[in-house]
Amino acid sequence: MWILMAVLSAFFAGITSITAKCGIKKTNSDVATAIRTIIVLIFAWLMVFITGAQTGLSAINGKTLLFLILSGFSTGASWLCYFRALQLGDVNKVVPVDKSSTVLTIILSLIFFQEFKGFFQIAGTILIAVGTILMIQKKESGEEKSKTWLLYAVLSAVFASLTSIFGKIGISGIDSNLGTAIRTCIVLVMAWLVVFIKGEQKTIRHIEKKELFFISLSGLSTGASWLCYFKALQDGKASVVVPIDKLSILITIAFSYLVFGEKLTKKAVAGLTMIVAGTLFMLL
Repeated sequence: MWILMAVLSAFFAGITSITAKCGIKKTNSDVATAIRTIIVLIFAWLMVFITGAQTGLSAINGKTLLFLILSGFSTGASWLCYFRALQLGDVNKVVPVDKSSTVLTIILSLIFFQEFKGFFQIAGTILIAVGTILMIQKKESGEEKSKTWLLYAVLSAVFASLTSIFGKIGISGIDSNLGTAIRTCIVLVMAWLVVFIKGEQKTIRHIEKKELFFISLSGLSTGASWLCYFKALQDGKASVVVPIDKLSILITIAFSYLVFGEKLTKKAVAGLTMIVAGTLFMLL
């Protein structure tokens, strides 16, 4: 059963990007992020109460709270950039760039925590980096889209890496589920602040029901992925659960082809293979 939970976690994580892109064809990406964060927040606190982690609220000190807030801001920035990148670019190009945050996280962890990686981890990092570069390419038709999506995708990866660094410091001494829930509260506040600062709240009433459905579905799939992932870790082996969950990129690429008709060239397939191999190497 725990293997099934791990597979479901990867599946729900994989379709999050697909459902999100379906919901932001006309809807502003900032508004979509703010709406889906409400649903994610519900799931985050649901996990807290399922595990009984709410008892650790009194143990949070000033330093921990500060880094949780910083982690929340970087998470919010990452989500806002990621959804904007999805709105502007192809899913099968945006997702690999976002996943490359693993590379930057390793570099930052070496700088700040002196976490030396072995041969397999170094090899995995190189494979992910090269694979990502191979997947960023011009369209076969020669009609190149604006590279603005790439900027947002890169920023998404950078902020995701900072999230990991701040989060590592912030969750020391407290339950990770509680830390995630608190961080999501910050994300929610940040997302809605961005919406109101830009005056985008006026567009909420004009969101099509179909797009609102997919935005909500994106939030639900994120929450479902978290719950399945936690259950799999609780009952099974982390050494098996983690790699299964990380391979959610294969689900995303498959659905991007089925839903949007986004095909991969041979070069991109080679890049995807390297990313998958690199991800598996990181776990050895």
